Amino acid sequence: MTAFENSLNATPPNDSGHRFDAERHWAASLELGFETREGVSRMTRCRHRGPLRVQRSFHPEGRAGACHVYLLHPPGGLVSGDALNIDVGVRGGARALLTTPAANKLYRADSHAVAWRQHTRLAVADGGALEWLPQETIAFNGSRGAQSTEIALDGDARCLGWEVMALGRPASSLPFSTGGIEQRFRLTRDGRPLWLERQPLDPAHPRFRGRWGQGGASVQATLWAAGLTDEAGAGAVEALREGLGASPRWAVTVRHGVLLLRYLGQECREAWSLCEAAWRVLRPRLLGREAHPPRIWRT
Repeated sequence: MTAFENSLNATPPNDSGHRFDAERHWAASLELGFETREGVSRMTRCRHRGPLRVQRSFHPEGRAGACHVYLLHPPGGLVSGDALNIDVGVRGGARALLTTPAANKLYRADSHAVAWRQHTRLAVADGGALEWLPQETIAFNGSRGAQSTEIALDGDARCLGWEVMALGRPASSLPFSTGGIEQRFRLTRDGRPLWLERQPLDPAHPRFRGRWGQGGASVQATLWAAGLTDEAGAGAVEALREGLGASPRWAVTVRHGVLLLRYLGQECREAWSLCEAAWRVLRPRLLGREAHPPRIWRT
C-alpha cells in the first residue's frame, strides 16, 4: 500500500470536522479494465460490489474510437458512512471514455456528523488514453466527507478529465453554510508527482469567503489534460483563450505537460458548458480525434 493510500485510510485530523465510522459503512466498489482486442478498445474487466454498476459498453465512434461506458450509482448520492471506490485501468493502445448519467449528490451528514468517502483511481499504461467526464457533483448543506482522485500514468499515456462541484443549492435558498469537504488530487507519471493538491471546503474558514480563496463562489470546476508536449500545451492554452472567450471566472495554465483549467463562479451550467467546450478544443490536440459527446448528456 502506498503512502497516499495510507493517508486516505487514516482518520482525518480533528480540525477537519470529519468522523468516519467503520461500523456504519455501506461500501460500494467498481473495478474496470480496458484493452485492445482485434484493434478495438474493449472493456475486458468489470467487477463490482454494492450499488455501483455500469451499463454495457458502447462504440459510437466506430471500431477505432474510444470505448464509452456509463457509471451507474442507483442510490444517486452519498450519505453518512458511505464509501465509494472506483478503480479504472487502461492498457497500452486502448482508449476509454467514462461518464455518468446524472449528477452525483453528497447529502447532509447525520446528527453524529459521520462522514462519507469517495476515492477514484485512474491508471493508464504507456500508449493508452482515458477520458474521465462525470456529470457534476452537488454537495448539500451540511455534507461532510473526503473526495480523492488519483491519476497514475505510465510512459506517454494520456488522460483528460474534469470535476465540477456545486456547493449547496442557492437557487432554493439553501447555501452551503455548514459541513466540510476535503478534495485531493494526485497525478503522477512513471511514479513522479506532477500535480498534487489538497483543498478543504469549509464554510466556517475565512478562505471560503475571502477574495484570496473561494471568494464566496458556490460552483467550482477543475479540468485537466495530461500528455501534451510543451509546444502543444502552449498552443492549447492559446486556443482555449481564443475559443472560450475572456472571463474573470476561469483561467488556464500548463506545466510539466499537465494543462489545468479552473472555474470559480455561481452557475453550474456555466461551469459544465465551459468544461465541455474546453474538451472539444483539447480532444483533437491530445487524442487526435474530434469530440464525440456521449448521448446520455442529451437525455
